[in-house]
Amino acid sequence: MTTAKQRCAEQALAYLKEGMILGVGTGTTSNFFIQGLAPWRTRLEAVVASSETTAQKLRALNMPLVELNHVNGIDLYVDGADEINEHLQMIKGGGGAATREKILASASKQFICIAELKKSVTLLGKFPIAVEVLPMARSFVAREIVKLGGHPDYRVGFKTDQGNVVLDCYDLDCTDFLGLEHALNNIPGVVGNGVFAARRADLWVHE
Repeated sequence: MTTAKQRCAEQALAYLKEGMILGVGTGTTSNFFIQGLAPWRTRLEAVVASSETTAQKLRALNMPLVELNHVNGIDLYVDGADEINEHLQMIKGGGGAATREKILASASKQFICIAELKKSVTLLGKFPIAVEVLPMARSFVAREIVKLGGHPDYRVGFKTDQGNVVLDCYDLDCTDFLGLEHALNNIPGVVGNGVFAARRADLWVHE
């Protein structure tokens, strides 16, 4: 029996087109999407991965994997979400790849979110917001997040693909989601964060 995550991923395969440059996200739902890519091995121009974990899975399928620097942009980016609202704004980064995911989403002509219907929320913020931080700035950034009303929790023993650390931030005020994204970005030492407001999804495929 297929799960809701699998069905979401399978629906997204219908948006693939011959000769596309495809961006692929990170996470359990994205993994199901990757599994369905095998028949497209020779039909896509290139595939860009949002994490080393995703890259390894794509290499195992002999997909035409390239770095973002080697293409002029991405035609379609497919990725999951931890939370999503009616405006298709999202919290992402539970897997620790939010910065690279946001870069690929921003470089894409179309961004499809594949997420179960249960990920839908009226007000974002119950799921913690991941903030990627330069290691030497961790304590400073944590104090600045406290000033914003949040409660940062250091993700012990975890490093991003860029070698940085992650603060999972609870209780941040998400009523002005775009403003929160800017406020986090403006803290010196922050590399990226899991607030997807400036670059929302263009389409949400759900079950």
